[in-house]
Amino acid sequence: MGILELIIVSLIKIIVIAVVMLLTVSYLVYFERKIAAWAQNRIGPNRVGPAGIFQPFADVLKLLLKEDIVPTAANKYMHTLAPMIALFVAFSTFAVLPIGPSFTAFGKVFSFVVADVNIGILYVLALTSVGVYAITFSGWSSGSKYSLLGGIRSSAQMISYEISMGFSVAGVILLAESLRPIAIVNAQSGWMWNIVLQPIGFITFLVSAFAETNRLPFDLPEAEPELVGGYHTEYSSMKFAAFFLSEYANMIISSALIVTLYLGGWQIPYLEMLKLPAGWVVTLQVVAFILKLIFIMFFFIWVRWSIPRFRYDQLMNIGWKVMFPLSLLNLLWVAILAMIL
Repeated sequence: MGILELIIVSLIKIIVIAVVMLLTVSYLVYFERKIAAWAQNRIGPNRVGPAGIFQPFADVLKLLLKEDIVPTAANKYMHTLAPMIALFVAFSTFAVLPIGPSFTAFGKVFSFVVADVNIGILYVLALTSVGVYAITFSGWSSGSKYSLLGGIRSSAQMISYEISMGFSVAGVILLAESLRPIAIVNAQSGWMWNIVLQPIGFITFLVSAFAETNRLPFDLPEAEPELVGGYHTEYSSMKFAAFFLSEYANMIISSALIVTLYLGGWQIPYLEMLKLPAGWVVTLQVVAFILKLIFIMFFFIWVRWSIPRFRYDQLMNIGWKVMFPLSLLNLLWVAILAMIL
């Protein structure tokens, strides 16, 4: 494949993923409101379109038409930069996560990933670490003590749980012997899913993902009863929408990462025994990945409307006194498992 052809294919993939991500994020908000209504015995959005299905478009239009208010005491450049960083990190991370296996069509090999890089997992961890700057900058630049406290809380929270997340991922890498997401998925063929081989690592990574995405019960950076809204208190219009979109985009990324690292990615156990045509196999595997992704996202939403928020001291205790030792124990177990296998 020539350089020009490679650039065109990559651009098409980027545009498709960007459009799909924007639509998915918009409707994820709608489904969250519907699931919350189901959990609380309410109706949920039902005014705009049949069953309220056009509500996301109405919300976007409302935010577009709102006035962008910047506090007088704010650092205007950082105030504007913060939501841009949040969106950039959220949408860039998905580039290395595959949703299906490679396939051959028209004499060429295509893959369901924008960039198949050898250090894909390292790239994801690096970008998620950059994400904390968006929240810290927004809290500091707003000129509000509530926003500043939200930003400080976020930096402490993310650093605490990124350590546990890193050790959990190290266990996956140790078994797969690769940082390449496709290689990690291929290493989980059959029933060799990492959720079966290292359940402690799965639990620590799942809890860390909740903390990383600032979702309940770990939404201490926002904490409306204490901090009014936390780091995004002084944001309005499309800047607020950018933070809102990035939160749900991060939820999709975290869910896709959980599916890739622990639930076998697109793998369907013993699918090859059915001896189906190649096209059917690829289609079923992509559908399997999407169904797993939907299940994890539903779990994220379900937990939000089921469990109350932790206190901040409880959050730190769980991160350092529970999650950190468990992730080290998991790494030790995986090292023994790697020697046996």
